[in-house]
Amino acid sequence: MPCASTEEATVLGRSTRLLAGAMALACAALIGPSAPNDALFARSLPVEAPRDAVPNRVMTWNICNPCKESNASRAAEIARYAPQVIGLQEACVRDVEWIRQYLKSRYGLVYHVEYGTVLQHQGRCGGLPWRPGAFGQALLSAAPMTDHESVEYPDGGSEDRGYMAVTTTVGGRSVRVFNTHLAQRRQEAVRADQTRVLAAAVARHERAIVLGDFNAVPNAPELTRIWELSADEKSPCGPSSAADCEPTTDWQLTFDYIFLRGMAPVEHGVHLTSYSDHHLVHTDVGAPGPTRPVSTHAPSPQAVGPGPGA
Repeated sequence: MPCASTEEATVLGRSTRLLAGAMALACAALIGPSAPNDALFARSLPVEAPRDAVPNRVMTWNICNPCKESNASRAAEIARYAPQVIGLQEACVRDVEWIRQYLKSRYGLVYHVEYGTVLQHQGRCGGLPWRPGAFGQALLSAAPMTDHESVEYPDGGSEDRGYMAVTTTVGGRSVRVFNTHLAQRRQEAVRADQTRVLAAAVARHERAIVLGDFNAVPNAPELTRIWELSADEKSPCGPSSAADCEPTTDWQLTFDYIFLRGMAPVEHGVHLTSYSDHHLVHTDVGAPGPTRPVSTHAPSPQAVGPGPGA
């Protein structure tokens, strides 16, 4: 039975309107957690939000799924900081479409989008049995993106996982941006294999930004390859100073990172949000840092990067 809109029933009388409303609710239940019910359940929005993206700001956010949060509220959180690029994890395509719409219509922030979905999952993202929702990563960029790549890790652990990459502009410079979500907790060996794949891809680029939920604390051995490609001797947070890292999750662990390669951090922040079990993490980038070799397994990297939660 087709899902009629309540607008189509406005001229048909009160009884028909009630019937249409019931049908709309039934359809929302059928479609699942990614249905556009935000008009009914959206929470308060920020009074003041930037109308233009901050050109040198990058952000990462695991938006939590299935948390059944309002996409209007998610958009409001993103608009509060207005990044040039934001990487989302645990993202349903339908949710991202609504987030982009709210960012444009309510805040004047226009973003391009690319996806790195690795699952077709009705339970995660709703949809019909023959057309389940796509689930994984997404990148929103105020500048156009090219050379999109989506890679599924050979072993995702308990759930398929992967990384995506695009080339776009941050701080007026072309840069390769990666967005990933590594295997769940207590799957260290799987994550080590995943970072081996990711590090090989990152090492091919002189200038790169790596965003994501790594499900590992800063001094976890599986992150060694990524730290080597983004080593920053001056960072207040890193594998040797994990105690100085600000937590990025509700369970007081640092799992979310922004690694910079060939770019320098100017400002870094972790922002508590009530709309996910992960906090928003942002970094404003500046001019390239000094060149120094940090690994015999990769080209000499221009490597500076903010530790997570610095």
